[in-house]
Amino acid sequence: MTGTVIDSGDGVTHVFPVCDGFVIGSCVKHIPLAGRDITKFTLQSLKDRGEKYPPEDSNEIAMKIKEKYGYVCKDVLKEYSKFDEKDKDDQGNLVQSSKFKTLDIRTINGNNVKLDVGYERFLGPEMFFHPEFVHADWRKPLEEVVDESIQSCPITYRVQLYKNIVLSGGSTLFKGFDNRLQSQLQKRVDNRMAVANKISGGNAKVDVEVAQNMVQRYAVWFGGSVLGASDGFPTVCKSREEYEEYGPSICRHNPVFNM
Repeated sequence: MTGTVIDSGDGVTHVFPVCDGFVIGSCVKHIPLAGRDITKFTLQSLKDRGEKYPPEDSNEIAMKIKEKYGYVCKDVLKEYSKFDEKDKDDQGNLVQSSKFKTLDIRTINGNNVKLDVGYERFLGPEMFFHPEFVHADWRKPLEEVVDESIQSCPITYRVQLYKNIVLSGGSTLFKGFDNRLQSQLQKRVDNRMAVANKISGGNAKVDVEVAQNMVQRYAVWFGGSVLGASDGFPTVCKSREEYEEYGPSICRHNPVFNM
């Protein structure tokens, strides 16, 4: 009933702190980055590298690369070096790193596409932690936004909010996303606690836990289905007949809050 939800789909990313089942609306944070931006970044990377593909299939190809090969790395510079290293084939010849992949698909339009997939594998999802890669104005990494959201909540809930961070949406499914976020946020919290302990002479510690879940990709729809299946739902929703009789103004009244 108490935790922090990070929801990132195709168009936008939100951080929702939930305390005893209620969303703290004033503490909700919005990030103008999501899956669509990763797709655009991937597509631009292919263009810059001169990869050949049918223009009408560009978005489909970029999405396939993002979903099939995208991942979050621990360190960008180290990951670059791994891609630049040469592997050896069966004859002992130096060849391109195995980190590079080959996308070979048949698109919806019936075109056969085969192209190399390189640095965009990790640089696309990296936008959550280095948003300046893809956005000209947004500079706050995800862990900072999550931290600000939790810190703006009542102090009695903050430890619980850090210990139960739940992921939702397709853009949180990248391999390594949960571990990277947990590591980055834990460092931020530890630095703050170190200063507080130095002042107070204490030895307090706050643990950060980021949890994957079985319905992560469709969590929003799953939650909606649970709400719709509850016994009390018909008493707090508007019927089509009521809407047709009163018009859009009926939506201004919410029986949940008796307003």
